[in-house]
Amino acid sequence: MKLEVKLFAMLREHAGAETVEIDVADGATAADALSALATVPGLEVLDRLPVRLAVNLEYAEPEHRLTPGDALALIPPVSGGAGAVRARVTEDMLDPGALSREVGRPGAGAIVSFQGTTRDVERLEYEAYAEMAEPRMEAILTECAETHGLEAAVAEHRIGSVPLGEPSVVVAVSAAHRVEAFAGAREAIDRIKAEAPIWKKEVEGGEGEWVNGELPR
Repeated sequence: MKLEVKLFAMLREHAGAETVEIDVADGATAADALSALATVPGLEVLDRLPVRLAVNLEYAEPEHRLTPGDALALIPPVSGGAGAVRARVTEDMLDPGALSREVGRPGAGAIVSFQGTTRDVERLEYEAYAEMAEPRMEAILTECAETHGLEAAVAEHRIGSVPLGEPSVVVAVSAAHRVEAFAGAREAIDRIKAEAPIWKKEVEGGEGEWVNGELPR
């Protein structure tokens, strides 16, 4: 299935064209289209630039199924105040290095990342109201970006089983200077811990106990 994709701003300049054509299998998803686009000459930048795929004038989730004739557009970070932000709740292992690379920008003189890891117990079991947690985390990052003048901010929180020593949450931010970057990262992780509907159980030797906390603010 061949699909035409519109490009804008820096993506158009990188590719040297206003549109590109990709070839994906029947039943391909938006995520498959993004993978195909990353192989287009000039669009290797997608490995480190957060983007959204629009399908028929609506932002598409990664699992969205594409059909012949769909109108696709690749949307880079938009202008208008805060830097680019992204949040995700996932069962996948987290990659702090990838998140740090994601927030890299030409104007970023400082990148600060934080990772919270399982300690003292065999594993932590995380549960989340993901449909609410992700937008709440994204709103927190947006507010932190506005308050501290961040270039970009991303956060990922793992759910399910997280063994001893592995990260359960990662926040990475970039800013022109280290003071703003440290402050933005600190506020982001503190607020995610306090406001996102995510719960954890400490498990040791087959016995588990939910960790007491406070109601979200």
